[in-house]
Amino acid sequence: MGGERTATGERTGGCPVVDLFSADFTADPWPAFARLQHTAPVHHDPATGLWLVSRYGDVRRVLLDPERFRPDNTLDAVVRMSVPALRHLAAAGFALPPTLANNGTDRHAGLRRLVSGLLSGSRVAAAAPLVERLTHRHLDAVEAALTAHGRCDLVATLTRDLPFAVMLDLLGLGADAGAGTGADLGTLARWNDASLELFWGRPPRARQPGLARLAADFFTWLGGLADRAEPGRPGLLGLLAAHRHPDGTPLGRQEIIAVCYFMIIAGQATTGQMLATMLRRALHDTALWPRLGGEPGLARAWAEEMLRREPPLTAWRRVTAAPVRIGDTDLPAGAPLLLMLAATGSDPDVFDAPHALRPGRPRARDHLSFGIGRHRCPGAALARMEARVVLRTVSRRCPTLRLARPLSEEPLLGLLSFRAPTRVTVRLDAG
Repeated sequence: MGGERTATGERTGGCPVVDLFSADFTADPWPAFARLQHTAPVHHDPATGLWLVSRYGDVRRVLLDPERFRPDNTLDAVVRMSVPALRHLAAAGFALPPTLANNGTDRHAGLRRLVSGLLSGSRVAAAAPLVERLTHRHLDAVEAALTAHGRCDLVATLTRDLPFAVMLDLLGLGADAGAGTGADLGTLARWNDASLELFWGRPPRARQPGLARLAADFFTWLGGLADRAEPGRPGLLGLLAAHRHPDGTPLGRQEIIAVCYFMIIAGQATTGQMLATMLRRALHDTALWPRLGGEPGLARAWAEEMLRREPPLTAWRRVTAAPVRIGDTDLPAGAPLLLMLAATGSDPDVFDAPHALRPGRPRARDHLSFGIGRHRCPGAALARMEARVVLRTVSRRCPTLRLARPLSEEPLLGLLSFRAPTRVTVRLDAG
């Protein structure tokens, strides 16, 4: 990794320098993606110890070979936690045994079938009217805020809570997040955000204990759910209680907690961030915005393009099970990989003019934003449905909605695997 840095942040000799947590990278990662793909498609990042894999073909190959590229490190914290933070987690008995995303054992397939059944195509289609009703309910609050204040944040009023409500309903956990349970949607969101920053961020050591305390509270609340899991109970808890591993053993309490932890975070974080990103980009294009609510199929096609170009899950991790070669790079066993999903959607060897949003482009669904293979996101159909329903409904009801601030002035969440606006401030077009 020798050579001196240039004024643009690269080292001489062609080896790129990428700060995965910098504000510049979060705001505009595509130049870094292009440099990596061109000069170092398998690049060691000394700051994190991860090998960055950025070309579409290489990432696809890794995802389709779970025997040589294991998911064991998927949920590991990016940075070493402080002792006070670890104490908070230990006091709650915090542990995430292999269940779904981090499971490379023979126990994975059965758990995946269980979850996939709850998120099947028929159940997702049946949930579309619920998504539309919830969108209209949130838009009532948006319009009230616009009338009262002239501006409104769509993250706080729409995209944060709507995916929570939908996922909890599909999993049969809606009553468990209601009044009197200690976990309304706002509390769940705080727990969710803290968990993401603690495990996928680079929080200062002084901030880690507070985040760990919130993550521990989330884990403790989920433990209360696990204690109510009984065979025959409707929804996810009943299915988990009745499930048996290939050797005939039932799930342990921590396994039930881990499944719920992953599903709730995945259902809210990735979908909420996806919706915020899509609304931000769509509203920025004032010619496109009113068309999304009126032209049949446009919301669906445009959302697919956004999934390719700006996926909410920007990267995912794997670890090599044995010495292996990726491209021109030899890696030892135990090498941690960062599969740069957002980079693959902009690989010019796969997508023509990848910087341009072209709804209905050839191979539109060939992106890897939901993964591929054994660990492909089981909620892909749900995410797609929520995207098209929300975009279409908001555009149709509020065709004169506009961004109230330039894109550069709105904050972005920049974690190892998550990138999205944390605020989307809107106003009505006075013209």
